[in-house]
Amino acid sequence: MPTLLHIDSSADLAHSRSRALTAAFADAWRARGPEYTVVRRDLHVTPLPHLEASALHWAAADRTAEESVAPEAEALRQEVVDELLAADAVVVGAPLYNYTVPSTLKAWIDRVHIPGVLAGGVQPLAGRPVVTVVSRGGTYDAGTPTEHWDHGSPVLELILGTALGMKHYPVTVSATLADRLPDLAPLADHAAADFADATTTLQRLAATVA
Repeated sequence: MPTLLHIDSSADLAHSRSRALTAAFADAWRARGPEYTVVRRDLHVTPLPHLEASALHWAAADRTAEESVAPEAEALRQEVVDELLAADAVVVGAPLYNYTVPSTLKAWIDRVHIPGVLAGGVQPLAGRPVVTVVSRGGTYDAGTPTEHWDHGSPVLELILGTALGMKHYPVTVSATLADRLPDLAPLADHAAADFADATTTLQRLAATVA
């Protein structure tokens, strides 16, 4: 039974572009047949705590004798890892907050980037498809002063694509605040077209990956 892990991190439960796009992906996944199931993790509604101990970054076998982890924290990390390992495909909604991923998503990343378990020469998720949806309020076009201000997209590629070895499909929409910020208002039509294109891309990916 093919399973999609659907992750959202936007704090906007009503108007989020990233939530709308990951929902479009999940709907297209379900449309493939009744056997295509979805497991939902909403990191804003039910946030993960920050790492309780630095030792959680390591496999148990690689911890020093002085490093200890509370059983509850160990169990939570294992739950998150097992959930990821059980997924045949993953879609992650990642709005750009202050030029990087939301802290709720970073807390999830900290629990899955584990050398010796999911990364660092051991990559049980190698080749597994992961689709990331990065929604950016402004614009980061090549040649503009803000070209290199998106620090969220590189993090997702580095962790999910390089460290975990997953097959990464990045989807990005920009100028999502064109309907709110006067300086971006001239980009409203462009933003709408960008969103429509992203929706089509995600629906196509959901119908073909895994």
